[in-house]
Amino acid sequence: MASLFVIYLLQWYNELYFLLIIMLKIALDVLNQIEANSFEAYLVGGCVRDLLMGKEPKDFDITTSALPEEILKIFPDGRYENNFGTVLLPVKNEQGNTILVLEITTYRSETGYLDHRRPDEVVFEKELDKDLSRRDFTVNAMAMCLPSQSSKEKYGAKKIEINNQIFYLVDLFGGLKDIKLKIIRAVGEPVDRFKEDALRMMRAIRFSCQLNFEMEPKTERAIVKMAGSIKFIAKERIKDELIKIISSDFPSEGIEFLKVTKLLQYILPELLLGEKMQQNHHHIYTILKHSILSLKYCPSKKWQVRLAALLHDIGKPASMRMIDGQRTFYNHEYIGAKISKKIVDRLKFSNEDADMVVNLVKNHMFYYNAGEVTAASVRRLISKVGKENLKDLIDLRVADRLGSGTPKAMPYKLRHLEYMMEKVQNDPVSVKMLKVNGDIMIAELKMVPGPKIGAILDVLLAEVLENPELNDKKILLKKVKELDKLDLVQLRDKAKETIEEKRKEEDRDIKKKFKV
Repeated sequence: MASLFVIYLLQWYNELYFLLIIMLKIALDVLNQIEANSFEAYLVGGCVRDLLMGKEPKDFDITTSALPEEILKIFPDGRYENNFGTVLLPVKNEQGNTILVLEITTYRSETGYLDHRRPDEVVFEKELDKDLSRRDFTVNAMAMCLPSQSSKEKYGAKKIEINNQIFYLVDLFGGLKDIKLKIIRAVGEPVDRFKEDALRMMRAIRFSCQLNFEMEPKTERAIVKMAGSIKFIAKERIKDELIKIISSDFPSEGIEFLKVTKLLQYILPELLLGEKMQQNHHHIYTILKHSILSLKYCPSKKWQVRLAALLHDIGKPASMRMIDGQRTFYNHEYIGAKISKKIVDRLKFSNEDADMVVNLVKNHMFYYNAGEVTAASVRRLISKVGKENLKDLIDLRVADRLGSGTPKAMPYKLRHLEYMMEKVQNDPVSVKMLKVNGDIMIAELKMVPGPKIGAILDVLLAEVLENPELNDKKILLKKVKELDKLDLVQLRDKAKETIEEKRKEEDRDIKKKFKV
C-alpha cells in the first residue's frame, strides 16, 4: 500500500462522537494491514484504558512485532526518527491535510536508567508480554486486538465488546480489575518503575486526578521513597505534568498528593513556607491550606488562572509583619509576583503563560467597592491589567474568597464591578486607543518627530482616563496645541504627576480596605 489515505464525511452526526469512530476505524485498518503482512499488532496503553472506561481516547497507539523498517515497508508515508522503535504514521484527508498521527512501536524491553529518564539500552522483542511488562501502571499495560489476530490465544486474551465491536483483551497485570476498583497501581515493583523514569511519580498522581482513582498503598510508599529523584527530570516535563494535574477535575487533591508524597518540596517548595503560617483574623486557614482551597474552588477552567489561584498568596510568608499584635501582609501581591516569576521561569513556562500568571498574582488585590468604584477607576484597572484578563481576575477573586471559607462567591460588589467593566469596555485605556497619534500630530499640526510627542500622548491619556468624552480628535488636537507650548520636562512631570497620583490613590485604598 503506497500510503494511508482516509476519506470520511461527518454529515449530520454528532461531530465528536463520529470523530472517535473515525479514529478507531483508522486504527483498526492499520491493525488489519499489519496483520495481513504476518505480524502481530495490538492497540495498547491509554487508548485501551479509555475505551474500557467508556471515555474518548485522545490518540491511538499501536504496538507490534514488526521492526521499524518492516513497518515502513507497509506504510511508506511513515517517519522513523528515533531510537525507540516508534514509527509516526500521518493520516491525511482528501485535501492532503494531516488529521491524525498514529504511533506504531515495535515490542521492546528496556534496561538501565542512569539518568532516571531514558533507558540506556532498548532491545526489540518478538513477544507482547515483554513490551507490556515495561509499562508504568496496570491500567496502561493492557493491549487489545481484533478477533483475526492469531496470536491472541498465546497471551490469554479474553473476548470483550466495545461499541458493538468485538475485541480480545490482553491483561497480564490486572489492569481491568484496577479500573473497576479505581486504583492506580505500578506494574511489578513500584520502586523499579520509578527508578526507570522518575516522572512516573507525577504521572501516577496525574492519572489519579484525571480518573478520580485512589493510589495503591505500595505504589504511594514507593513515591515517597523515590521523591528526591524527580530533580533529575527536565523542568519542561515536570511543567507539563503539573499543568495536567491542575487542569484535571481534582486539582487541589493533586497538590495535596504532591505534598504528602514529598514531591512538592522539589517542584514548588515556595508553597511549603506557608504550611504552618497562620493569617490574620480575616482568614481561618493557614496560607498553604487557603492556597490549595483557592485552587479547589477556582471557577475557571484555564490552568493559568488555576495556577495563579494556587500562587496568589505565595508572597505572604516573606511579607509577614506583626503590627499592634496583628499579622499583616502589606504588598504581598508584589512580592508574590516576583516569586511567581521565578517559579514560572524555573519550570520553563512560555513567556505568554508566565506573563499571564504573574500579572494575575500581582493584581489580585485590586480594590472594589460598589459605592466608590467610578468609571475612571475601572478604566485605570483595565489599563493596568489588560482587558483580556478582567474575567480571569474576577475568577481569581472568587477563588480567593471561597478559599477563605466565605460562603458567598459572587457578592454584590463583584457583580457591580462586572457591570462597570462592561459599561466602560470601549473606553480608552491606552495611548493606542486615543483618537490622535504621532502621525496625526505630525501631519496636521506640523510637529517635529521626537520624544515630546510621546510625552504629550501620556498627558492626553491621563486626562482621558478621567473623562473619556475628551477622546475626540478635534478636542485632543486643540489640547495638543496647548501642551506643545510646554517644554519636555514640564510635560513629563505633568503626565507623571497625574498618573502617579492615581496610582497612589489606588494603593492607599487597597491598604485601607484590606488589612493584610
